[in-house]
Order: sequence, then C-alpha cells, then structure tokens
Amino acid sequence: MQFLAMLTMLIDHIGLLWFPENAVWRIVGRLALPFYAFTMVLGYFRTRDVNRYLRRVAWIAVLSQLPYQFAFQRLEVNTVGSLFVCLLLLRLLDKWKGKPVLQALTAICFAGVLEAFPFSYGAYIVMLVLIYRYAQLQWFTLFHFSLNVVSFFIKGWFIQAFSLFATVLIVFVPDFIRGADKIKVPRLVWRSFYPLQLALLAIIYHITSNQTFNDLFRSL
Repeated sequence: MQFLAMLTMLIDHIGLLWFPENAVWRIVGRLALPFYAFTMVLGYFRTRDVNRYLRRVAWIAVLSQLPYQFAFQRLEVNTVGSLFVCLLLLRLLDKWKGKPVLQALTAICFAGVLEAFPFSYGAYIVMLVLIYRYAQLQWFTLFHFSLNVVSFFIKGWFIQAFSLFATVLIVFVPDFIRGADKIKVPRLVWRSFYPLQLALLAIIYHITSNQTFNDLFRSL
C-alpha cells in the first residue's frame, strides 16, 4: 500500500502543477489520502514506540512544509502535518480510553482546529482517520461515502468523492492490495519520499515556468 500511496500522490501533484485543467490526474490522485491515512493508522497500531513514531512523522511534516508552500503556493500546513495531528489525537483517545465524553470532546476540538486553521484537508482528514481507526472493516465504505457526501454539500468537494475507490480497494479487493504490497518500499524511501518529491517538483516547476528559461530552451 505504501507504493500505491506514493504513486497516486505523485500523480496528483504532477496534475496539480502541470495539468490542472485535466481532471483525470486529480481523480487518480484522490486515492492517495486514504492510502496514506490507512497506512498511518496501521503504523500506529504496529509501532513499538508510539512517541518515536509521532516524532518521526513530525519531522517529515516539518521538512515538507517549505517545499509544500513553494510548490503549490499555499499558506497551509501540509498533509503529513495534518496526519501528525490525527496521530496525536489517536494517542490521546487511547490514553483516555473509558472516558467517552472526554474522547468525543477531544475529537471535536481537534477537528475544529484543523478546520479553523489552514491545515490540508481540515476536519475531513480527522474523520477519515477516525473511520479507519474505530469502524469495523465492513463499515469503512459506508462511512467514507457518507463523509464524502457531507464534504460535497458543505464544501463542494465533488472530486473528493473519487477517494472512495481507495477504501473500496482496501475492503473488497484485498488481494490487489496484497499484490501491491509485494513491491517493497525501503523505509528510507518511504519516509523521505513526501518532502523530496515536493522539493523536486517545486524546483522543476518553477524552473520550467520561468519565461527566460523557456525562451532559452526554444532557442536551442
């Protein structure tokens, strides 16, 4: 699933930078967030040291912030930063297990903060992570579909509806996911891919969009 997450995210970013008028790139790219969110939840469950895992994700988010802003010209926290906040929320919810009122209020507060401040995907990403963390597998698709419907009516996020296909693959086509998992991604590549591809794409985009560069290239 790591390979699918990286591939679909790269497709999404290329489409956003060079082919914004072509919806196909963004439609394929909508699968990236569910793959990343589900992988992060799995990592949270499987890690031997949650605090170390949180620190690692935090560093990735910090290293990605400037390339993210440089590439997309957006004054907002990048997606890994949003996922870090979600992981911190999971840590607190587990810490306060047995206190449902406190857990619910904490989740609402975290969703509100990501929605009120410029975090990538806002409350949407919080709800998606909570679905993958607490819902039973057979309910993933229905809850994710409901989340997309709400997002469409509140924010007009029509294209985000295609993200449901990632959850469908996770739930109903596990053999496909297991087949993709045969493509082993080294830890260093997985951890460095997000900030590195942002930095490279930003540099390439700004070089190729420079008028002087384009004139020079045409004259060769």
